[in-house]
Amino acid sequence: MKLCAVQLASRQGDLQGNLTRHQQCIEQAAAHGAQLVVFPELSLTGYEPTLARQLALPAGSEWLHPLQGQCDRLAITAAVGLPLATARGIQIGMLILRPGQPRQVYAKQRLHADELPFFAPGDQPLVFSQDGLQVAPAICYESMFIEHAEHAKALGAQLYLVSVAKTAKGIREGYEHYPQVARTLAMPVLMANCVGPADTFVGAGGSTAWDDQGNLLATLGEHEEGMLLLDIGACTAVALPLDATAA
Repeated sequence: MKLCAVQLASRQGDLQGNLTRHQQCIEQAAAHGAQLVVFPELSLTGYEPTLARQLALPAGSEWLHPLQGQCDRLAITAAVGLPLATARGIQIGMLILRPGQPRQVYAKQRLHADELPFFAPGDQPLVFSQDGLQVAPAICYESMFIEHAEHAKALGAQLYLVSVAKTAKGIREGYEHYPQVARTLAMPVLMANCVGPADTFVGAGGSTAWDDQGNLLATLGEHEEGMLLLDIGACTAVALPLDATAA
C-alpha cells in the first residue's frame, strides 16, 4: 500500500484557493497509486491562528463536499488540516475523508502555549483503518511527546501519521524524535510539513518517512513543494515534485 505526504505552501487564509490546490495534489497522488494522502497542519487555511475563528468550518461543511467527491471518485483517503468549529470551541483539526464512508475527525489534543489563546484542545484519540492498516494521526506539538504515540500503539496503531507546521528548529528536533518513536514502537512514521510563510515563521519543509526501525527512507528539501510516496509493503519511499498545476 502507498501513502503520500504532501509538502505544501498554503496561501494565507485563502480557503478556496487552497482547496483547489488540495484537489490537484490529491489527483497527482492518486495517479502515483497512493491510497492515503496527508497534508500539513491547518493546510486548508495555512497555519494562521489569528485567522482561525473567521475561517473555521464544521466537519460537515459544504465547502468540503468537492474534496469528499474527489476521494469517492478516486478511491483515495485524504487527511486535510483545518480550523474546526465544534461545540468545544475552535480546534486544530484533521479531517479524514474516506471514499464512500462518513467523515472522521481528529483534533489536536495537546496544544502549544502559543495556541491556547486561539484553540481548544481535542479530547479523543483516533486510530482508523486504511486497507487493513491501522493508522494513528498526530498533529505537530503533541507528536513530540512519545506518550502520544505509545497511546496510539496501545490502541492498535501500525503507522504514525504526523501533520505539522514546523520551523527549521522544530524539524531538527523532529529528526531526532521521530526515528526514536519508530524504533521504540516498531511503527513507521510519515510526516508532512509545510513550506513558506506561516503565522510569524517560515515552514521548513523536510517532510520525511521512517521505517519501523527508525531508518530514514526519503525526505523532501526545506524550500520546495513536493510529495513523498511511502510504499509500506516494499518499505521504500520516494520524493517527487508537485506538478506545475499544483503550484
